Amino acid sequence: MSTATMRAIVCLQEKELEFEFVPVNMATGDHKKEPFISLNPFGQVPALEDGDLKLFESRAITNYISHEYAGKGTDLICKDSKKMAIVAVWMEVEAHHFDPEASKLVWELAVKPMLGMTTDPGAVGASTEKLGRVLDVYEARLAQSKYLGCDCFSLADLHHLPCLNYLMSTQVKELFDSRPHVSAWCQDILARPAWAKVVEMQKK
Repeated sequence: MSTATMRAIVCLQEKELEFEFVPVNMATGDHKKEPFISLNPFGQVPALEDGDLKLFESRAITNYISHEYAGKGTDLICKDSKKMAIVAVWMEVEAHHFDPEASKLVWELAVKPMLGMTTDPGAVGASTEKLGRVLDVYEARLAQSKYLGCDCFSLADLHHLPCLNYLMSTQVKELFDSRPHVSAWCQDILARPAWAKVVEMQKK
């Protein structure tokens, strides 16, 4: 259910890598105990083990996977340094502008109802307004480029998938649908086969 975990898994799926998925029972606090706490000292999912390398933070994990296994699956990074610089800009935009508001909306509109908690309309309104302003910037960018970072799907797009997946089943979907280039982009990246595999894993 974790958006951060889904972000790491879709990267593994795009790179067509075999991996072992180890569930962590957060309901019983296993994420705050050994052995998991040695993998992520903050006690949050996900964590990655690749040989003797141990990583946490989903965006660091996707960066590592994309570079270490550059020759496999989908190329999620640009070999050209200037293009990669632009991809990096939009990765930062996702982390610092999109995700803070999108994550709040996921919590209020998707997670809270799942847990039987009451949604805060004030928080929803504030984050919806802020996310709308971010999506205005996206609309202008996507009018010039099919994808955020460059003319092909990259980590800049991939990092958005988990929050988008949740928000598309809420009232906030209208924010995306009302911006034609953003809407087309959402439909494109959410239809990727690698993402379908993540959704299927979640259902199981």
